[in-house]
Amino acid sequence: MDKKALLTPRKAASQQRSRAMIEALVEATARALIKEGFERANTNRIAEEAGVSIGSLYQYFPGKEALVVAVIERHKSEMVDVLRGTLAKVATLPLDSAVRELVKTMIDAHRVNPDLHRVLVEETPRAGRIGTIDGFDREFYGLIRAYLELHKAELRPMDLDLAAYICVSCTEALTHGAVVDSPEKLNDGNVDAFINEVTTLITRYLK
Repeated sequence: MDKKALLTPRKAASQQRSRAMIEALVEATARALIKEGFERANTNRIAEEAGVSIGSLYQYFPGKEALVVAVIERHKSEMVDVLRGTLAKVATLPLDSAVRELVKTMIDAHRVNPDLHRVLVEETPRAGRIGTIDGFDREFYGLIRAYLELHKAELRPMDLDLAAYICVSCTEALTHGAVVDSPEKLNDGNVDAFINEVTTLITRYLK
């Protein structure tokens, strides 16, 4: 079986009962990834956790990899939902205020199931690069690139594509590190300082 077939669901759910079964399998896979990691998670335990037979699992998914891809797609969608409407919110704001809102948005997005996010980012790519959550970064890149285009007269001369990439990469790395590895940096007493420092970093780069 080729790699694409291993990563693609066998068939789409057409009935409510089937959709509920698929959702249960995806949720069970997410829990297994958090509890056991990518390498140790297996389809037998996932099926048992979901309350379905292993035969039913294989009716819809050819293996663990396809289930993980489904988890990635769901997690990515949940993170992207946090971004919805942000451009309209920041489009007319001055640079400092806009960057501050974008940093807050990135933090909120990474707070969507941070334990799962860590596994998907840190374990899944090493296990064969069967999928990534870089679709979220593309969405965030588009958001920042659109803002920079609207406000380019206020910025120093620069390649806006490169600038958007640098802004996304820096904000993603710092936010991911804080949410996953140092959550105390984002508690009520520290989060404002974190937002201020990242905002200063990005705005000084852009001006």
